[in-house]
Amino acid sequence: MTTHYLDVDDLSRDQLLAVLDRADELKRDRRPLDALRGTFIGMIFEKPSTRTRVSFEVGITELGATPVVLSASELQLGRGETIEDTARVLSRYLHGLVVRTFGQERLEALASAGSIPVINALSDYAHPCQALADLQTIRERKGRLEGLTLAYLGDGNNVAHSLLRAGALAGMHVRVASPAGHEPAEQVVSEAAEVAAATGGSVTVTADPLEAARGADAVYTDVWASMGQEHEREARLRALRGYQVDERVVAAAADDALVMHCLPAHRGEEISATVLDGPQSVVWDQAENRLHSQKALLLHLYGV
Repeated sequence: MTTHYLDVDDLSRDQLLAVLDRADELKRDRRPLDALRGTFIGMIFEKPSTRTRVSFEVGITELGATPVVLSASELQLGRGETIEDTARVLSRYLHGLVVRTFGQERLEALASAGSIPVINALSDYAHPCQALADLQTIRERKGRLEGLTLAYLGDGNNVAHSLLRAGALAGMHVRVASPAGHEPAEQVVSEAAEVAAATGGSVTVTADPLEAARGADAVYTDVWASMGQEHEREARLRALRGYQVDERVVAAAADDALVMHCLPAHRGEEISATVLDGPQSVVWDQAENRLHSQKALLLHLYGV
């Protein structure tokens, strides 16, 4: 049976922790491996990418595999070929697909029609690879995940969705503060809360950013207007203005709270420059850990 990674809940709790353990090992010793030699992994980008593109291409190469990078304009998808037909054909050539796209249903269609692993490298609904790097970063700084409080402030977007699932699975207390109309999807919140009840964690959604940040071990934010939402930018800035991660928010959190952002960041909007560039910020560790956690994920999916 082919294993996919379309969102964090494709991993069990034990699998999640095993992937994080492997990521730590790979970070300590970054020597290239031959573990996936002879494996060809396609990378389809229907959205622009910096960290995802570079970290996956480097990581695939360091594992001994060969990345085959494709943009949407280079595929027949742009000329009307169905997603299902594309999946069937690419399954005859490749051993896996890393896909950055719009709707989550596009990933599900690729996974359903194809016969090779499909990895969600970002969709409008979820960003599960980022969540792996985030948990790795928190754990290496704090020594554990279980029982810690992660506060996310801002738009309840794809990053928030995967953080809710990942934090709940790890036994964390995840708080999301968003204004009305920008909350995370109710289904994600409900499913994450159910998982958290079994792992000793919890899930809270509030409109009060300081309530979410109070005593938190990590404070997290993301851009307010994601790719494809540029036309909503001004309305989003007005709605989310009170949710900036700034000195006031950091002061409400634990004294040693981590400041997190998945990047790219807009200093002065969702996060203040002094906080992003300050001593509690771990954003560059998060960015680096995309490489290590994604390598660990690949090894898991291929059973190595």
